[in-house]
Amino acid sequence: MSSRGPLAIHVGDRVRLRKVHPCGGYEWEVTRTGADIGMRCLTCGRRVMLPRSKFEKQVKAILDAQDG
Repeated sequence: MSSRGPLAIHVGDRVRLRKVHPCGGYEWEVTRTGADIGMRCLTCGRRVMLPRSKFEKQVKAILDAQDG
């Protein structure tokens, strides 16, 4: 178990996930934060929700973090 706390993620951040989406895209835009993370695929526009714990395991990199 990690003692770092939750990943600092904000609405508008662009993230790259470890697994490819069926459309072929790896990059997502965060649309909602909280216990669940809402994301939109930047390739096909599909929206999905993931529990924060699963989201944090799947994130490979935060590409473009919003300031503020």
